[in-house]
Amino acid sequence: MKLTYLGVACLAAVTVSLATTILLSEPSGTRAQAAAARVSPQLKRDLQAAKLVWGAPIFLRIFKRERVLQLWIARSDGVFQHFRDYPICAYSGELGPKTREGDRQAPEGIYQVSLAQLNPASRFHLSFNLGYPNRFDRAHGYTGSALMVHGNCGSIGCYAMTDAKIEEIYTLAETALRAGQAHIAVHAFPFELGEAALAEQSAHRWFPFWRDLQPIYSAFESSKRVPKVAVDDMRYRVTP
Repeated sequence: MKLTYLGVACLAAVTVSLATTILLSEPSGTRAQAAAARVSPQLKRDLQAAKLVWGAPIFLRIFKRERVLQLWIARSDGVFQHFRDYPICAYSGELGPKTREGDRQAPEGIYQVSLAQLNPASRFHLSFNLGYPNRFDRAHGYTGSALMVHGNCGSIGCYAMTDAKIEEIYTLAETALRAGQAHIAVHAFPFELGEAALAEQSAHRWFPFWRDLQPIYSAFESSKRVPKVAVDDMRYRVTP
């Protein structure tokens, strides 16, 4: 059985005019508004310097072993340009996916974040829900809930970014979603899945899972466009 998992809507509204930018909705919640007021001026200057547009679609990649969250922003031609690396302050567990409630593992896999998944009143400053369990996770009977990217520097199954860093990530995410991006793709990998790095893990129990993630990683590496991904017979697959 084939389930379409991710029909990326990232390329919609890539070109955002100045008039549209001015009319973007305000961030939700007073905490998010205060955060946006703090970080938006410098973010806008940095985007302008990089020839990127405020409100353009974004894409996130997480690498556990490297402890980094990469933030990419779409150019007017639909190609994503690397904007910033954010160090992951803390995540719990080890390399490998989350499989059950209470295992204290941070998720690995292909997730997407909508506006409804943002939490401007989080106990950890600001946060967004990764959407675990997704279709792949449910197909495998994996359990768990409320797996987040959030502020602070403590984690039980989440990715903690510190309050200062989450303010930038959250602001860029909310701005893109309110500008028309339907979902933000979040690809959470155990490490950078180059051929050599993957081969070194051939004896690891999660090697078959990581081998299925590798074409997704490679598709973006080669094209800098977010690939469409499906769940087919309980496995991730890149689709045309």
